[in-house]
Amino acid sequence: MHPAILVTGGAGYIGSHVCKALARHGYHPIALDNLARGHAQAVRWGPLEAHSLADTDAVRRALQRHRVVAAVHLAAYAYVGESVAAPEIYFENNVIGSLRLLDSILSAGVQHLVFSSTCAIYGEPHDLPIAEDHPQSPLSPYGHSKLFVERVLQSYGAAHGLASVSLRYFNAAGADPDGELGEDHEPETHLIPSAMQAVLGRRAPIEVYGSDYPTRDGTAVRDYVHVTDLADAHVLALDYLMRGGRSRAFNLGSGRGHSVGEIVAAISRLARRPVPVVAGPRRPGDSPILVAQAAEAARALSWRPRHSDLDTMLETAWRWQCAARPLPGPRSGTALSLSRPTSASEVPWWRASRSIAG
Repeated sequence: MHPAILVTGGAGYIGSHVCKALARHGYHPIALDNLARGHAQAVRWGPLEAHSLADTDAVRRALQRHRVVAAVHLAAYAYVGESVAAPEIYFENNVIGSLRLLDSILSAGVQHLVFSSTCAIYGEPHDLPIAEDHPQSPLSPYGHSKLFVERVLQSYGAAHGLASVSLRYFNAAGADPDGELGEDHEPETHLIPSAMQAVLGRRAPIEVYGSDYPTRDGTAVRDYVHVTDLADAHVLALDYLMRGGRSRAFNLGSGRGHSVGEIVAAISRLARRPVPVVAGPRRPGDSPILVAQAAEAARALSWRPRHSDLDTMLETAWRWQCAARPLPGPRSGTALSLSRPTSASEVPWWRASRSIAG
């Protein structure tokens, strides 16, 4: 009998990939999701329990019925801009929801938890790349909500013996290499799928927030990590805890930074048409540069990102987007090398916008 693992947010983008990875490694994933932002059709590797974390009676019954031995907690709202505009829903959902989950799992005797955290807890970095011991000063309510839960887990470990690993993601990207899962948010705010949908004519031009950052091209730099690599890290973290590993946090990133401008240019080459873009102001809560130091995950978990080169991340995401509603003609699904430079005649949009701005 395969050990049952509760996966909150299991119908979401990362959560569904985690469920697939767990099943592939001999676990039985139980997806718990209220489907407010997840998709029931993404739950394919185990049952779906369609409940809110606030419904503690239903969650406890699910834990007991499936004989859950550990939990992976991904259920959260995760839009930085939305959290700045409506912090109350972020603290209610991300913090209070997590407290209710902890009540439920402890009452069911579950003593191992992998928590989906974020690099947003660091705020504006003082040192790059960012290591786990970097000072934590979030710039957004979203980041604060995740940091609070990390601190709650430390206290629950001391008081109740709960063993936990907090995985601090950098920017999740890409789609399942098998084509079974991909990124499907409503609304979609992440750069890569938004840019691809814009170039496919499915949405208006994307707005890029800030072209005057102190970076190589003026646009924000982020560390992108393939969602399949993130999913594998959750399995490794769970194995680590089940072997008696101590509670701690790990960064998950590729260790390489790509600017918004570079991502837009690479997608334009992949699609063989320009991504329609408009330049906008900086967004509150965003840092100029976020790049991970992920050596601790490699050392303690034996985690190494295998799919997180830019070509693979963009090509898997592109195949997913094209399969959703393919374009006519040979351009659909075309895979190219993204490393070749643009032609000398191309003027990157972010340079033009910076010149206009003075």
